[in-house]
Amino acid sequence: MDRRAPVFSNHGCRLNAYETEAMKDLAANAGLSDAVIVNTCAVTAEAVRKARQDIRKLRRRNPNAHLIVTGCAAQTDPASFAAMPEVDTVIGNTEKMQAATWAGLSTGGTEPVQVDDIMSVTETAGHLIDGFGTRSRAYVQVQNGCDHRCTFCIIPYGRGNSRSVPAGVVVDQISRLVARGYSEVVLTGVDLTSWGADLPGTPKLGDLVRRILKLVPDLPRLRISSIDSIEVDPALLDAIATEPRLMPHLHLSLQAGDDLILKRMKRRHLRDDAIAFCAEARRLRPDMTFGADIIAGFPTETDAMFENSLRLVEDCGLTWLHVFPYSAREGTPAARMPAVDGRAIRDRAARLRAAGDARVTAHLAEQVGRMHRVLMESPDMGRTEHFAEVSFADAQPVGAIVSARITGVADGRLVAEAV
Repeated sequence: MDRRAPVFSNHGCRLNAYETEAMKDLAANAGLSDAVIVNTCAVTAEAVRKARQDIRKLRRRNPNAHLIVTGCAAQTDPASFAAMPEVDTVIGNTEKMQAATWAGLSTGGTEPVQVDDIMSVTETAGHLIDGFGTRSRAYVQVQNGCDHRCTFCIIPYGRGNSRSVPAGVVVDQISRLVARGYSEVVLTGVDLTSWGADLPGTPKLGDLVRRILKLVPDLPRLRISSIDSIEVDPALLDAIATEPRLMPHLHLSLQAGDDLILKRMKRRHLRDDAIAFCAEARRLRPDMTFGADIIAGFPTETDAMFENSLRLVEDCGLTWLHVFPYSAREGTPAARMPAVDGRAIRDRAARLRAAGDARVTAHLAEQVGRMHRVLMESPDMGRTEHFAEVSFADAQPVGAIVSARITGVADGRLVAEAV
């Protein structure tokens, strides 16, 4: 009988996607076959619901496969997934990165639930993937876990406390990626600006960025994923000001624009802190663009409080918004706070998305007639340094950085011609 390659289904964040790629390697090395692996997300109750829905669908499609559930939802609530009739094995976020786990799954010699206390984990998982992403852009995990306890967030209980990958290991991996032809590397993690706090000498993220750019001079582009603006260090600000290979695009974990809501979220910044950071970053790098995460309808949020969040889009000059309608997450303090009416949450989320769409439209219109350096992700599509998508009528080499003149906007993308 033919042995089928494992089927993987990923949910949630870029880090989960990165780890799914690592699991593919681990499963292949262990010789695992006839299996389905679902890597779950726990960020909202809706994410958990979708994971359960996916598990049921995958079981119907693969009735004889060994169905394995892992990820943050499995880590935080293993018993509920183990109780699903479709599920054969549940493994935790630490276990999913261990070769021994996959060897046991391949031979059938494992317990149905393998989920240890992730808060006891102190080392960074030893999986580094050379080339996850597109053929032009690679993602490098430099940090995992989170030491903060925002009242809406369950993720620290799925990821554990913050752990950092040493700078030398990161530099070595990026050097290999550049040697393989990658033109852009994105640093990623759960709480990226906490990188280094657990390493000797407590270096900062800015130190890592400057070290990468110094020691990997052939790296054309370095990009940073989501950061907490209040934790940005002077070295990172200096890199923003002086390093053209550091991309002028930052995604900020802001979550709200009202001070009382921020305090109830147990965030570490206030509204004015966010505005001041954006102003300073743009002063240092005038072409800087910002994305941001914003939650609509957090418990106790009044109309006036929401208006403060809505105005933050303009006050910070945000362009790329990730809007999250608040969804109560069992086990978090926010789930016990007075809830906002569901219709109001949906309306506020829609207004935030409309504000974000307007900012994107304005940003794209401002680029017409300008020159950009575009990293090609496919023969007819690439991205600017500010992460806007660009379409080309004539095919370009994938992975190349093309000088292009922006000639128009169509379907939410810039239109360009190579120069």
